[in-house]
Amino acid sequence: MKNTIFEGAGVAIITPMLEDGSVDFDGLGKNIDFQIENGTDAIIICGTTGESSTLDDEEHRACIRFAVEHTHNRVPVIAGTGSNDTKYAIALSQEAQELGADGLLVVTPYYNKATQRGLVAHYNAIADSVNIPIILYNIPSRTGVGFEVGTIATLAEHKNIVAVKEASGNIGYTAKLAAKCGDKVDIYSGNDDMIVPIMSLGGKGVISVLSNVLPKETHDMTQYCLNNNFAAATELQLKYLRLINDLFMEVNPIPVKDAMNQMGMPAGPCRMPLCDMTDEHKAAMRETLLAYGLIS
Repeated sequence: MKNTIFEGAGVAIITPMLEDGSVDFDGLGKNIDFQIENGTDAIIICGTTGESSTLDDEEHRACIRFAVEHTHNRVPVIAGTGSNDTKYAIALSQEAQELGADGLLVVTPYYNKATQRGLVAHYNAIADSVNIPIILYNIPSRTGVGFEVGTIATLAEHKNIVAVKEASGNIGYTAKLAAKCGDKVDIYSGNDDMIVPIMSLGGKGVISVLSNVLPKETHDMTQYCLNNNFAAATELQLKYLRLINDLFMEVNPIPVKDAMNQMGMPAGPCRMPLCDMTDEHKAAMRETLLAYGLIS
């Protein structure tokens, strides 16, 4: 059994932006405090929801540094350091370690679509270069390539590869992964609509978009699962399903930033090529936020 980075709800935190498009570090600090004060178990910085693909190198480093320093050991900080260039992913991972990150989230190489043998070589090279734990990130809908179960089992032999963020949306695949790997790799749901199903198969928690707006409720859902109270967890999963679905009515993180802006939280615009939601979707989001009492 390997060391678990966290159990419960980790927030895939947004990167708030000012109107000129620069990073709003004051807002990021407020959002981190809001998360921790409401029970969030880990901060995941510079992931997909954090618009890592449009942060330049210095911004990426600055966001990791800020998150580590502002969180100040209250909860683990996990830094997104994935790339489709192995050399660059190694450099970014080493920098994140030097900046004090507690772990790394490393997505499968996108566009060039490595083979399974290539994935093993890619991840082992990254894992060999650092001394902090790595969460594999399986999201084939974005990257064009996913892990075979046997590939994750092979990678789990490396001492630094400890978990997978599973966002394939295939519960059968997750069951096979849990059966094959057992306690050799922790599984986190990468989809908010599958928190309870994945945790019922032994998952340790979620890396969540929903937590940006409902940190306490997301934490409570995972804690119920960890306490084997799946009836209470299921009640929350179904209660918030409408909001979960609306947070993906357009590509993430467009809807969650819109929701946070409507709620008066630090968010701001997305960076191009992402753009504002349509007026129709903004109105639908407003109706949902009103229904849950998140705005008045």
